[in-house]
Amino acid sequence: MDQKFLLFVDAENDLAMYPLSSLISITCAGDEAVVLNFKNSLGGNATEDKRDFVTLTTTAGADLEKDVMKEIARKIHATGPGYSDGVITVCDDIDAVFLQKDILSCAITYNA
Repeated sequence: MDQKFLLFVDAENDLAMYPLSSLISITCAGDEAVVLNFKNSLGGNATEDKRDFVTLTTTAGADLEKDVMKEIARKIHATGPGYSDGVITVCDDIDAVFLQKDILSCAITYNA
């Protein structure tokens, strides 16, 4: 299978697209926050523990973060019509396109 990419847009000139192979983990960092942890996209010293993070702000409520995490996993493994271009838009704040109904916005942090 060809590599899929996760797309995030948090401002007009602030966007990132990561190959699934660079996704390290998805965690809940507290109420209303899901964090996707990626291998460093800007290069840097391989011995440094530098990562890129995308923080998804979610609707407040019990277990909503878990639902967001599950939906990301479902879309990563989905096949068939609608999934053939290889791009999964997780969050696009400009065009208000969100992978799951409880995702409200995203923030991209590079080389942290």
